[in-house]
Amino acid sequence: MPFDFRGKTAVVTGGASGIGLAAKRALEAGGASVFVFDVAGAGITVDVTDRASIDAGFAQSGPPDIVIANAGMGIEAPFAATSEDVWNRTLAVNLTGVFHTVQAAARLMIPRHHGSIVITASTNSYDGEAALIAYNASKAGLLGIVHTAANELGPHGIRVNAVCPGLIRTRLTERHFSTPEVLKDYFRDVPLGRGGEAEEVANAIAFLASDLASFISGAALVVDGGQMAAKFGTWNEDTAEFRDGRWKLR
Repeated sequence: MPFDFRGKTAVVTGGASGIGLAAKRALEAGGASVFVFDVAGAGITVDVTDRASIDAGFAQSGPPDIVIANAGMGIEAPFAATSEDVWNRTLAVNLTGVFHTVQAAARLMIPRHHGSIVITASTNSYDGEAALIAYNASKAGLLGIVHTAANELGPHGIRVNAVCPGLIRTRLTERHFSTPEVLKDYFRDVPLGRGGEAEEVANAIAFLASDLASFISGAALVVDGGQMAAKFGTWNEDTAEFRDGRWKLR
């Protein structure tokens, strides 16, 4: 069943590239009028760390029916060497920026008694991947926003959900996808044997944003090829081979 977003206004933060851009395209394919909020200027120039900038963006887009709070960043650094600046910058974008985006959107949605908000969290919302303490903490915090906002906004007809992607091919992760020896070990723990594409996450976002998910709120949909389900790994050389960037059974 195709997604039907005809007559709806959507806002995607961080929509200039990667998962955000794919989400924009998926919403547009369903007929939505989509506004991108991004510091890159691909659409309405918005800095999600600045509440006034977010409010100005919504003043241009008008009251939204759908908001995809996707803007994010990640900087690798060992726990003991993570600087206060990296910590503060990461939380400002990934956590505080989403809080401001969702709150600003909710204030516009409440008088209209409907709306759908989808937050881009991560499998790192659940695990403690090394060298990503600030990113992990910010993504874990997003689930608190999802649960609280779903609880408080539900009586106003507003649904709030999250997607939790695993390793997805984007501009920021391309260096991982171009290193076969890294992928071979990483994908041992992914039952589907490969990484994801931005469009696959966008499809999950579009579903949660759509009326097909009309009784889903407060949920976190994991989009990771089964990685979070595979505690002890799935693949080994006895039964499979790593070829063309993915594991396959012999």
